[in-house]
Amino acid sequence: MPTRDINSEIIEGLYTEALVLAEDARAAFDLRLTEGAVQPDDLTRVALSIEGLRTTTRLMHVLAWLLNQRAYLAGELSELQLERSGPLPDEREADADNLARLEPTTRALIEESERLHARVARLDRDWRSNRTSATPVEALHGRIAQAFARY
Repeated sequence: MPTRDINSEIIEGLYTEALVLAEDARAAFDLRLTEGAVQPDDLTRVALSIEGLRTTTRLMHVLAWLLNQRAYLAGELSELQLERSGPLPDEREADADNLARLEPTTRALIEESERLHARVARLDRDWRSNRTSATPVEALHGRIAQAFARY
């Protein structure tokens, strides 16, 4: 088993941060009309919907990745199972035109979710690039490449 730079304290800290951001995002992008609230125009509502979907999807991907890490660290997933769960999906950045329509606090929340995703993506990339165990298919590819290199 390769050494891991990811430990439970890092994962738990990121998990807590992601949960708080997910709750903040739920509140920020709730489009139900409340009494006395300023009603946004149609384009602002569309921008809120689009960026709300992007932000919550980004946070759900982060949470899923962190839950897999927690399960691995707790011994509930093997390293092979963790590898098979796949990398953290690429992030879809917020649209600048949409951001311009949103309140500063909402923009800050979106930017914080992007920073969290970037930090977790770095952990995922580093872990995947440093792993030493090859899957059976990768090992077979290596043996085939070695066999043909002789000729």
